[in-house]
Amino acid sequence: MRIGYLVLAHANPRLLKKATELLSSQHCAFFIHIDRKASIREFADITGDNIFFSEQRIPVNWGEFSQVEATLLLVRQALSYSPGYDYLVFLQGSDYPLRSGRYIEGFLERNRGCEFMSLLKMPAPGYPLSKISMLRYPCDKPLRHFATRGLAKLGFAQRDYRKYLGGLDAYAGQTWWTLSRDACQYIVEFAESNPHVADYFRNTFTSDEMFFHTILGNSPILPRLRRNLTYVDWTDRGNHPSMLNDEHLRMFEAQEKVWADDEWGSGEVLFARKFSDDRLDLAARIDEMIRRKEEHGSSSLPSAARPSTPL
Repeated sequence: MRIGYLVLAHANPRLLKKATELLSSQHCAFFIHIDRKASIREFADITGDNIFFSEQRIPVNWGEFSQVEATLLLVRQALSYSPGYDYLVFLQGSDYPLRSGRYIEGFLERNRGCEFMSLLKMPAPGYPLSKISMLRYPCDKPLRHFATRGLAKLGFAQRDYRKYLGGLDAYAGQTWWTLSRDACQYIVEFAESNPHVADYFRNTFTSDEMFFHTILGNSPILPRLRRNLTYVDWTDRGNHPSMLNDEHLRMFEAQEKVWADDEWGSGEVLFARKFSDDRLDLAARIDEMIRRKEEHGSSSLPSAARPSTPL
């Protein structure tokens, strides 16, 4: 099982270094994009024969299509390497694994044929059709950006997405995913053959929660999709997940396998967010937790993921 880890980062270089060390094996590689607005020198300590920083760096702004563009850069970079990777795992710089690289390789080997992306057909709770229909220009077009934000508040910045997307059904979900090489190749080829789809999503808000999901939601790959493998705490009900703390760590430590069962389906989670360089002690506790769990032996053979709730 060969894994390519794709990472978008702009901060937390020490956390990312620890994550790469924990996940690293002879069967994986890391493809890392550092936001052009950040200093890449801060990440200079992250080195290795299997670590590849993206030479092309773009400024990434939260909620804008630049997040999709940077992700596609990494997907194409990983797909171009030979021998190929069986799965690509998309992470961000505030993510940290809950299992070792060896365990994750075993999990994906036993679950070959599954794709891990949490998505729902829109409209759905938290994902009204207005999310995909609202016109929102990126901040590099400041006059249009602020004008459409004002119009949106008045309900005057709506488009009929069906007119622009050629009859595609709208899907949305969580940003993080683990997809097979075939699924990633499908995304890239679809995007290249249908540039109008990217053109439409370029002027939407939080397109990273819809672009990949809409492509796969309308593909033959849809029946293979399961909930994603990342634990996220949204209990604060804000625009961003909660920072994880000691209480979360106690929950992870109390479970042999950290399990999620929610609107996205049921299954084991192998990563968690959000962490930061300010609380590296939490990452150290996770390292120790992984050591204890995987020393027992039985937990090193992960069971197959349960199918998610049918879409």
